[in-house]
Amino acid sequence: MARPLARFLAIVAVVVALDQLSKLLIVNSFALYESRELIPGFFSLTYLTNKGAAFGFLASQTGAWRHSLFLGLGAVALVVIVVAWLRLRQAHPWYAISLPLIAGGALGNLIDRVRLGAVVDFLDVYVGTHHWPAFNVADSAICVGVAVFFLANILEDAGHGRPSVAATTDGAGAIHEKIKSTGKT
Repeated sequence: MARPLARFLAIVAVVVALDQLSKLLIVNSFALYESRELIPGFFSLTYLTNKGAAFGFLASQTGAWRHSLFLGLGAVALVVIVVAWLRLRQAHPWYAISLPLIAGGALGNLIDRVRLGAVVDFLDVYVGTHHWPAFNVADSAICVGVAVFFLANILEDAGHGRPSVAATTDGAGAIHEKIKSTGKT
């Protein structure tokens, strides 16, 4: 258990360090809302803050409840991720990578919420005037971790000869067919 735990903590630490260092560089080098185009028409560094959740969800809401809600949800998410890692790390090796990536991203954003009351975002991807919501290294780690988690789920289930939840496409139709075949309606 010591080696897997050390690997888990190392991945979390690298994600948090890269996230917090990149945010520190942005905060110290940019004025709030300042933008510097790096790839014309596609990518800029833009210093923004987000008091809401993903894609600015609840950002316009005021009051201490919102801040407390996001701190509580972040803490609960970290506990759930650690429990999931403890249960899944041996099922497929990619779970041992995906879950600490997600945990590191969640912790990086949680640190921002505790320190600043908002998350620092600065990666701005766009085409013309159509912008993807700004994000950061922590958000990237979460997205990559979730993608790897779903891929591990598909591969792990395929290795056991059963379709994964993520890979199932027939949904309710298959359930209906099973009911019909048993004579129950």
